[in-house]
Amino acid sequence: MAKVCQITGKSTQVGGRYSNRTRATQFNPCGKVRRAPNIQKKRIFVPEIDSFVTINVSTKGLRTMNKNGAYKTLKEAKLI
Repeated sequence: MAKVCQITGKSTQVGGRYSNRTRATQFNPCGKVRRAPNIQKKRIFVPEIDSFVTINVSTKGLRTMNKNGAYKTLKEAKLI
C-alpha cells in the first residue's frame, strides 16, 4: 500500500537530519530520513449513493471531508 492520501495527494517527504549547530558551522550531512504522512484506511458511508467507500486518507483529508461533505469531496477526487 502506497503512503499517499487519495483526497489531498499527500505522500512521503525526504528530509535531512541536521542540528542547528551543524547548520551554523559547516555542511555535515547526517543522512536522510523519510517522513511519512498520517495515512489511515477508512470505510465511509456515503448516503447519496447508499453505499460504503473504503479509502486511504490522511487526517487532513478527513478534516476536509468533515468540512465539505463526503460525497462532494470524493466526487472531486474522482473516487466515486
